[in-house]
Amino acid sequence: MAPNRKKNSYLKPYLYILPAFVVILVFQLLPMLYAFFLSFFRWDMINVSGPQFVGLRNYLILFQDADFWLSVFNTSVFALGSICLGLSVSLLIAILLSKGIKFLGTFRVAYFIPYVASMTAIAIVWRGILQPRGLLNAAIKLLAGLLPGLIPASLTEIRWLQEPGWARLAVIIFVVWKSMGFNILIFLTRLLDINPSYYEAAEIDGANALGKFRWITWPQLMPTTLFLLTISIIFAFQMFIPVFILTPDGGPLKSTTTTVFYLYKTAFSSNLFGYACAIAYALFFIILILTLLQRKLLGTGSTGE
Repeated sequence: MAPNRKKNSYLKPYLYILPAFVVILVFQLLPMLYAFFLSFFRWDMINVSGPQFVGLRNYLILFQDADFWLSVFNTSVFALGSICLGLSVSLLIAILLSKGIKFLGTFRVAYFIPYVASMTAIAIVWRGILQPRGLLNAAIKLLAGLLPGLIPASLTEIRWLQEPGWARLAVIIFVVWKSMGFNILIFLTRLLDINPSYYEAAEIDGANALGKFRWITWPQLMPTTLFLLTISIIFAFQMFIPVFILTPDGGPLKSTTTTVFYLYKTAFSSNLFGYACAIAYALFFIILILTLLQRKLLGTGSTGE
């Protein structure tokens, strides 16, 4: 009797995780493996003869595809712009909020609402804001009237979604605004957890605000920054909804066509599902390499406490 009880207690944890494992297997692992299998075939879902094996041809075409490399360039621009601007502004706001200001709870709710709101709904609202006669240009025009001579007249009628450079900037601004709440929350949580005695000791030694940030705050934030940097890179390289809603055609001169958006158009507009799967795995390896390089260069970080 005792061996059976011991066996049952050994199997119980696996029975608890079995439903989640089945869902992950059916809806994630098997589709990933099937996509990798299809990347070696030419398949348009129309040909009655089914997928045609082409070996590595899809991957060889990929390396010579100018549109693919343009999408990688656009994605890199979005990643660099949104990560650098987003993390910097989020850290600055988190530091200001950590100084014991009043109504901290209200501020937390206010800056976190955009993050939890529906990406599609918010993008539709922003598409209206970014029109030539939208709210953003109206705000710039109002500011130009209050500060004459500081803002050129040409900046009051920006065609945000109709010109390549402005379209890229518009997408970056939207992504930074949408993700800022999460970044601020993570930074602020870690800032409030830093032992105040570190700062007291630094003040005794005569350290100024910059010195305390350089030698105390920043080292303590390194693991947090590494975490946010990792998920920001993954999100940036998987960006689809902002581009699809703000610039449905991939932007002027394909200026906002990201790799995922190009994958979508290849699969559902060109019906090249095998080639689209090859793009998906190329993107997977790009993200994997960037993540490994980032961990190698920055390290895993340590709080030193």
